[in-house]
Amino acid sequence: MAYGHFKDVETIIGANRFFPIYITGLSGNGKTTMVEQVCARLGRECIRVNIIATTDEDDLLGGFRLVNGETVWQDGPVTLAMKRGAVLLLDEVDLGTDKMMCLQPVLEGKGCYLKKINEKVVPAAGFTVVATANTKGQGGENSERFAGTRIQNEAFLERFKITLEQEYPSKAQERKILLNLMDNYGCRDEKFADNLTKWSDTIRTSFANGAISDMVTTRRLCAIVDNYSIFSDKMKAIKQTIARFGAETQEAFLNLYGMVDAEVKVESSSAAAAPAAAVDPLTTASRINLSVPFGNRLEVKNRGASWDPTNKIWHIDCNQYNADPKFWQGWNPVAVKA
Repeated sequence: MAYGHFKDVETIIGANRFFPIYITGLSGNGKTTMVEQVCARLGRECIRVNIIATTDEDDLLGGFRLVNGETVWQDGPVTLAMKRGAVLLLDEVDLGTDKMMCLQPVLEGKGCYLKKINEKVVPAAGFTVVATANTKGQGGENSERFAGTRIQNEAFLERFKITLEQEYPSKAQERKILLNLMDNYGCRDEKFADNLTKWSDTIRTSFANGAISDMVTTRRLCAIVDNYSIFSDKMKAIKQTIARFGAETQEAFLNLYGMVDAEVKVESSSAAAAPAAAVDPLTTASRINLSVPFGNRLEVKNRGASWDPTNKIWHIDCNQYNADPKFWQGWNPVAVKA
């Protein structure tokens, strides 16, 4: 389904002109899939290149290959995209090094010169470039979470006309994604979709406030549904799909899921169990942030919640929470570290 910058990307690619763009955002929020789906909807050829640390001119533009005992020239994906007027998708571009600087003239829309065969390649109409990355190629924010990402050459980054920052889908959008996937697998369960999206939203809010060290991506939610469609076991699907995380994070995730799904009893693992207060310190926190839609603001305000104009969020303290925990649980309470 369309969300985030889908419409803008569709408009740009649909213009059938050279307009290189850089799309950044956390892992698993649909950046690459969005570009591929836009191209599919528009009937545009998309040539995807996954960038790694060793990607160089030979990988991108082309080189001599051994074919049937003979050395022959073969165009690389960048050259092919230019000749065909296709959309060139440079995926995980922030993993690359200065070996990608051969793309400078390509990113200017001027084509390139293949010096090994003395050939000038001029891009056909419709050729453009889309780069996706988990960072902005400038280090700092988020770079510590994504091993191998590098600070990119400023001249390289400057050649992208715009940067789009892709967020995770909203709860409603994510729910629709999961329901569509469930329909495809023949395992539609609206309550499970509701619980998964509420759970992921709670985890992301907790992560943003520093109360938890990792989060569940949209891609991982889809993997849970995929697993569920095979085993028909909700908790098995969740546990197997989050098993890639450390024991403490798994425990925190499961405890949080137990808060949104009243039908599930989460038993702490003796090997992984963390003190309850470390996972859900709501009963002692001096401040608890709430996720309150604009239309429900009066409901929490009338119960005593306060508005923080700086951080633009409603909040309460532990005394208010302890007075009516059932009510406050409906607003995804997250204890804020002092």
